[in-house]
Amino acid sequence: MIDEKSLEEIVRQVLKELGGKKEEVKTEPKKCGERFGLEPNKDYPLSQKHPELLKSATGKSFTNITLEEVLKGNVKADDLRISPETLLMQAEIAEKVGRKQFANNLRRAAELTRVPDERILEIYNALRPYRSTKEELLAIAEELEKKFDAPICAAFVREAADVYERRKRLKGME
Repeated sequence: MIDEKSLEEIVRQVLKELGGKKEEVKTEPKKCGERFGLEPNKDYPLSQKHPELLKSATGKSFTNITLEEVLKGNVKADDLRISPETLLMQAEIAEKVGRKQFANNLRRAAELTRVPDERILEIYNALRPYRSTKEELLAIAEELEKKFDAPICAAFVREAADVYERRKRLKGME
């Protein structure tokens, strides 16, 4: 088990690498799906160049997540979850440097922040070969699109259903 002093030193090093604690600037991130107007050379890494834009999934400012606040009990586990806006900002930067696939992965991740963890695990298991019928996979895609507003992930599951059908990897085709 790691002692408190070692933990404090690790967190201090991480914060230093992320740009340390800076004075908070009150700036709300733009809504998901909008272009953020970020430039790779000017704005990346966001934690150093624009910490005021970074918020946790609960809305806690990146600059307010410090070891001191953790020790006071003011930072909870949910405060450490990434927000969809942060993922979309990272996707925009990745796309601008030619990392289109990585940008797409970040956009899917942004959508999945709206899906409960338990459901993500169920979907993961359903996507394993021979675990689902095509109809079951298409129902998951429909759920992702309609219930969780996750059209990119829904398209991914539909594509998987088609590929599994062609490769005979659906339940009942063993």
